[in-house]
Amino acid sequence: MDALNLTLLIGASLLFVGLLLGSLSLRFGVPSLLVFLLVGMAAGEDGIGGIQFDDFELAYLVSNIALAIILLDGGLRTRLSTFRVGLKPALTLATLGVALSAGLVGAFATWLMDLDWRIGLLLGGIIGSTDAAAVFNLIKGTGVTLNERVASTLEVESGLNDPMAIFITVLLIEVITTPGFGLGQESLLALVQQFGVGALLGAGLGTLLAELLLRVRSKEGLHALLLCAGGACVFAVTNTLGGSGFLAVYLAGLIAGNRRGGAGDDLLQSMDSMAWLAQSGMFLLLGLLVTPSTLGVHGREAIIIALFLMFIARPLAVWLCLLPFHFDWREKLFVSWTGLRGAVPIVLAMFPLLAGISETRLLFDVTLIVVLASLLLQGSTMGLLARALRVSLPLLPKPLQVSAWQGGGHLHLVQFVVEPGARADGKTLASLAVGEARPLLILRGEEQLQDGASLVNAGDHVAWLAPLDEEPSLAALCQTVTPSIKRFYGDFTMRGDVHVSDLAAAYGFQFDDNGIGRLTLDALFRRRIGQPVVGDALRIGGLRLRVRSMDGERVDQVGIRLPRD
Repeated sequence: MDALNLTLLIGASLLFVGLLLGSLSLRFGVPSLLVFLLVGMAAGEDGIGGIQFDDFELAYLVSNIALAIILLDGGLRTRLSTFRVGLKPALTLATLGVALSAGLVGAFATWLMDLDWRIGLLLGGIIGSTDAAAVFNLIKGTGVTLNERVASTLEVESGLNDPMAIFITVLLIEVITTPGFGLGQESLLALVQQFGVGALLGAGLGTLLAELLLRVRSKEGLHALLLCAGGACVFAVTNTLGGSGFLAVYLAGLIAGNRRGGAGDDLLQSMDSMAWLAQSGMFLLLGLLVTPSTLGVHGREAIIIALFLMFIARPLAVWLCLLPFHFDWREKLFVSWTGLRGAVPIVLAMFPLLAGISETRLLFDVTLIVVLASLLLQGSTMGLLARALRVSLPLLPKPLQVSAWQGGGHLHLVQFVVEPGARADGKTLASLAVGEARPLLILRGEEQLQDGASLVNAGDHVAWLAPLDEEPSLAALCQTVTPSIKRFYGDFTMRGDVHVSDLAAAYGFQFDDNGIGRLTLDALFRRRIGQPVVGDALRIGGLRLRVRSMDGERVDQVGIRLPRD
C-alpha cells in the first residue's frame, strides 16, 4: 500500500508541476509541451528525481491512447467549412510533403552520420511528419488568430499525415529486418490500406458514434467521456483491421463536431480538459524515458539534422506541394516554419526498439533532440512570425455563450456583448441578421428587448440563433473598431455583392480591363485568389481591398483602405 501511495504521489506531483509551469510558460512564448517534456526529463534517472523508467511498451500504449484523444479533440474543433478550405493543400502536404521531407532528411542523415541508407531513411520517416498535439496546442496558445487558409491547412495536415509517416517507418523496418523484402506492389497496397481503411472506418464509425451520442441525454462531462471512449474504440478497431487509427479517430471527431450543428461550449470545455490531461501525461512519460547523459553522443549531428529539416527539407517540400494552390509567399513561409515535431516522432522512434533493430538508441536520441529543437525554435517563435508575415488576423471577442439549440438542427444560441464603437452599436436589432444568423433579443440589465426596431447600445448583450460558421462574423459585428483594426481592414466597409463599377464611381478611379467592372467584389476576389478567406487582400485603382467577413463560401463584407495621399 505504501508503494501504491508513493507512486500516486510522485505521478500527481509531476503532473501538478508540469501543468503549473506549462500555464506560466505561455506568458513567455514557451510551448507548454516542451515544459512537460523537460519536467519528465528532470524527474528521470539523470535528473533530480532519479526515477528509473524504461518501460517502452507502457509508454507506447499510453502515447497511442493520448494521441487518439488529442486527434479526436482536434477533429471536434475543426469546422467542416475549414476542412474544405484546407483539405487539398493539407492532403498534398500529408502525403507527398511527408515523403519529400523524409527522403531529404534521410539522405542528409545518411551522408552526415555515415549510416546505412536504410537506417538513414528510417530516421527521415520517423521525423518526417508534423505532430497534431504540438500543432493544435500551439495554434490555441500563441495568442494570434491565423487566417483560415493557413490555420486549416496546418490543422488538417497534422491530422492526416500520421498514416504516411507510419507507413514509411513500418516499411523500412520490414526492409531492415526481412532479408529480400522488396518495395513493390505490396508496399503500395499497404499505403492504400492505411489511408483507405482509416478513411472509411473513420467516416462510417464516426457517423454512427455521432448519431448515438445525439440520442443520449447526458450531462456534458459524461458526454465527453462517452465521446472519448467511442473514439478509442474507433481507433482500436481501425488499427486491428489494418487501417490508420490516427486518421480514423480524427475523422470521427470531425464528423461528431459538425453533425447537426456541432458541439457546444460545455462539451468543448470538457474535451479540452481531456486533451490537456492526455498530452501532459504523454509528454511527462516520454520525458521519463529520456537519458540526458546519452544525448551528447550524437548531439552535434542531431542539431545539424534538426536545422536541415527546419530550414531546407520542410520549406522545400512545402513550396513544391503548395505550387498548385493559391498561397502567397508569406503563407508558404509560415507553413514551412510551422512544421512542428512532437510526440508522434518520439512514438515512432519506439517502433525500431520493439522490432529489435540495433541502432535504436541512435534513432531515439536523434529524434528527441529534433523534437526539442522544433518545440524550442519553431514553437516559441510561431506567434511572432505570424504577426511579422501578416498571416494573422485581429483578435475577435469571445462569445459569452454558445449552446446547442434543442430541435434547431445546426443552429446554436450565440451571445455577445456589444463593445463601444462596434458596428452593431446604434443599429436596430433586426438589422443584425448575418447570413443564417437571426437576432433574438437584447439583454440590457434586467430588461429584455425583442422588438426588431429596438436600438442596440454599447454594453448590451445580444443573442442570436445561428450556425457556428457565423460566429466570427457576429464577433466582428460586436467588436470595437480600433485604429489597429482600421489599419488592417481599411477605413470603410462595402458588401461583397457591390459591383466594381460602382466602387470605381464612388472613389473616382479607372481600371484597364473593362470587363472587370461587371464583376462583384466577391467575384473579383474569386478571379484573383480562387477561394478567398477573411484577411485576403488585393489592390485595384489605388485602393486596397481586404475580405472582412464571409457568408459561407461567399465574400460578405470587404474593407476598403484609401491611398495614403
